[in-house]
Amino acid sequence: MWFLGMDVGTGGTRAVIVDGAGKLMGAASCEHAPFRAEHPGWAEQDPEDWWRAAQEAIRGAMASTPEPREPVAAIALTGQMHGAVMLDEAGAVLRPSLIWCDTRTQPECDWLTETIGYERLIELTCNPALPNFTLAKLLWVKTHQPEIFAKIRHLMCPKDYVRYRLTGEFAIDVQEASGTLLLDVTHRRWSREVAEAAGIEMNWLPKVYESPEICARISEKAAGLTGLKAGTPVAAGAGDQGAGAVGMGILQPGSVSATIGTSGVVFAATAEPTKDPKGRLHTFCHAVPGVWHVMGVTQSAGLSLHWLRGTFFAGQSYDAMSEAAAKVPAGSEGLEWAPYLLGERTPHLDPEVRAAFAGIGVEHTGAHFVRAVLEGVAYSLEDTFALFRELGIPVTCIRLGGGGARGALWRRIQAGIYGHAVEVLAAEEGGAFGCALMAGVGAGHWKNLDEACGQAIEVAQRIEPDAGDVAAYKAGYERWRKLYPALRGLRN
Repeated sequence: MWFLGMDVGTGGTRAVIVDGAGKLMGAASCEHAPFRAEHPGWAEQDPEDWWRAAQEAIRGAMASTPEPREPVAAIALTGQMHGAVMLDEAGAVLRPSLIWCDTRTQPECDWLTETIGYERLIELTCNPALPNFTLAKLLWVKTHQPEIFAKIRHLMCPKDYVRYRLTGEFAIDVQEASGTLLLDVTHRRWSREVAEAAGIEMNWLPKVYESPEICARISEKAAGLTGLKAGTPVAAGAGDQGAGAVGMGILQPGSVSATIGTSGVVFAATAEPTKDPKGRLHTFCHAVPGVWHVMGVTQSAGLSLHWLRGTFFAGQSYDAMSEAAAKVPAGSEGLEWAPYLLGERTPHLDPEVRAAFAGIGVEHTGAHFVRAVLEGVAYSLEDTFALFRELGIPVTCIRLGGGGARGALWRRIQAGIYGHAVEVLAAEEGGAFGCALMAGVGAGHWKNLDEACGQAIEVAQRIEPDAGDVAAYKAGYERWRKLYPALRGLRN
């Protein structure tokens, strides 16, 4: 019995197939067209391009599996969160989707906050109004393209549009829906109060499911296009962060992941919806039924290292850069990096602040700058751990993911800055893998996600923090925290 998980990302779509033991049997990816940015802060993609890529990825994943092949018993989807897909009465796309990194909507966020109230909005949705969230994007269309807004009959997120094309069903999971700012996160249902205040019709919103719950089946038409069998059950899935957490086994309170991709995310499972009155953390429903999660985001995590390499170290490999940086002592001899290339979300909620190096001296070499970037990104993630301590969120296990888990130096830096042992998995397959496990639970192969992850996930390495690093970074973090107020002051 095989299960398929698919991730409709920003740059492309990836499909993976796992067997009944959670072993990877096949995978394939298909790139998307680059997103359009007609103006600074704008980002749009064509949902039809996601559907094209999904078909190719599914067919490619199935073709990559070894003989003898088993039929795919169930599938589930994940993908980029917060995108706004607007459909008319016939189910046709009305305009390109405003995706997660589109930040044109600050005026709409200000209007929402003024209309509903900051505290009331957090009480209803567990989150403040931020430009990334889906509702703010819908309000921008309402204001600037009223003729399109008037035709809306269905609202979806990116991966849910792909599932609609696979099945003909309008559905969404509670974890994805948490990122729309239209969900009553505490009660895991749509918030009528928020929708009515924003002028969103309740009948535009898809039915909400728990992530492993079967919500649809593959249609005859989609079967012919993908090679999947008509009637194959489809689980609701989750947004990319929830599915990625399942793929790393971050399921129960106390388990935490720190993932460094283009952005950086610290994700903690919680038994209750923990609300930060200041809105510095995202509080969402988890992909695990009856569990919630909190999440802090660093906008420019891996992006910081990518920018540094492209700007100053062109032609050098990341491995060579890291090898040189490993010879620099912890703390980079006073050189510091504030990773605010795209503003910052947690804890500052400041889209205008910008990045900076500080403390540059004649003793600093290129290797110092590399290490300072690695440390500055980890310090920024430590801001989220500091909020966890403030709000009483337990941390018993930290698992590293993304690019930040692949290099020995960045793993050691994170252990030292977090002051906690960190774990690296034998194989990190990401959100698509987590969705394949959800599909298996939905099909009844595993009784729950804990059982699925217990069989499928293996820890490869545990890194204990070095005592000297911990001491250096504790003092370093206190100095580093002074950078943001100074940078914010430059705007005044």
